[in-house]
Amino acid sequence: MALTGIEIFKLLPKTNCSKCGVPTCLAFAMALAAGKAELSKCPDVSEDAKSKLSEAAAPPILPVIIGTGDTALKIGGETVMFRHEKRFENPPGIAILISDNMADTEVDARLKKAKDLAYERVGLTLRANLVALKSEMGDAAKFAALVGKAKASGDVNIILMSDKADVLAAGAKACADRKPLLYTATKDNVDAVAALAKEIGCPVAAKAAGMEELAALTEKLAAAGLKNIVIDSGSRAVRQALEDQIIIRSAALNKKFRPLGYPTIVFPAEMTSNPMKEAMIAAMFVAKYAGIIVLSDFKGESLFPLLVARLNIYTDPQRPMATKQGIYEINNPTENSPLMVTSNFSLTYFIVSGEIENSKVPSWLYIKDTEGLSVMTSWAAGKFSADIIGPAILKSGITDKIKHRKLIIPGYIAAESGGLEEEMKGWEIQVGPRDAANLAPVLKAWKP
Repeated sequence: MALTGIEIFKLLPKTNCSKCGVPTCLAFAMALAAGKAELSKCPDVSEDAKSKLSEAAAPPILPVIIGTGDTALKIGGETVMFRHEKRFENPPGIAILISDNMADTEVDARLKKAKDLAYERVGLTLRANLVALKSEMGDAAKFAALVGKAKASGDVNIILMSDKADVLAAGAKACADRKPLLYTATKDNVDAVAALAKEIGCPVAAKAAGMEELAALTEKLAAAGLKNIVIDSGSRAVRQALEDQIIIRSAALNKKFRPLGYPTIVFPAEMTSNPMKEAMIAAMFVAKYAGIIVLSDFKGESLFPLLVARLNIYTDPQRPMATKQGIYEINNPTENSPLMVTSNFSLTYFIVSGEIENSKVPSWLYIKDTEGLSVMTSWAAGKFSADIIGPAILKSGITDKIKHRKLIIPGYIAAESGGLEEEMKGWEIQVGPRDAANLAPVLKAWKP
């Protein structure tokens, strides 16, 4: 039985250190009891208290890890129904479907897409990096060969798909060190699949024809000692599948119904034959509330929007979306190209970098970490002033890339020009326009 907030509070260190991000231990205890915090956030909790609080500390939707190393995919761990309540924790994995009845050329092409389709955005690399390998033929040896090929293609996370335990076993043994997701355990094979999952220590997916059957199945898997469970309600009609996602999420978060407290897997690939409709269905499940989304294929024109939608939805709404601090090269700059500085608010970066690209002038752009705030807001907050910008630029390594000592600053911080000349001895500070749309004439008139 879950502990109350007061019962949890009695087991906490009661230091009110705020290291967990909550002002007091009592408030943290209440958040734990409500399933809106994780015990790992408390650095001072004792081991004895950890064991006693394990049930209360577990998020309503348990986290599951697929794969190993830096590229492992973590899903689940969610604590809220709606993003604005706090934030969504772990973005869903997006998988490309590959079956053992495909031609070798098609298999190779899809594995290449899974590895190579990546996009740079706001200093991040967006990619899917998940392959769903399906046994259509029921041949264990052929399936193991497909798994071996996927494993050799690169560091991708793997889903093994078959309702035959012997076929899953053959695939699992071919990539056991990758900790694949075994899909699927059903009421007919649950004992064999559970034993296999325990043997190789990998996560398992449960599939049933309804919520009651699904809950009974997960309870059986949990009783067998398995915690890394993904669930599939079995629905392949779009409306019913969406309803199932909402019911599962609500039962886990609002009703504290542990048998459904696991991340889900959905198959837009099995809901339509229209690629664009499939992408729209997938986008719906990014928002509500899939842990893994399996697509029939990856196409750049649909995958990129999905990855961006995922990034936006799973960005913490309490923190502005920000670009990584550093030097950005635009239009292949040289040692005589102009240097500009701006804040790391992602919208600012996109607008400024876009205007520079459109100007066709090779340029250097230094992005200063302002905690995601815009130029005016960060300047007003004291996070984008001369004594912060100057030392950061001098330490950035830009002086090794350019011959001149000139810097263009945003017009909104013109008042900092004098201070920057003091901070950056020997540099000439040029005040740029307030509106990035007027940046091109300044760049075209610039001389080193």
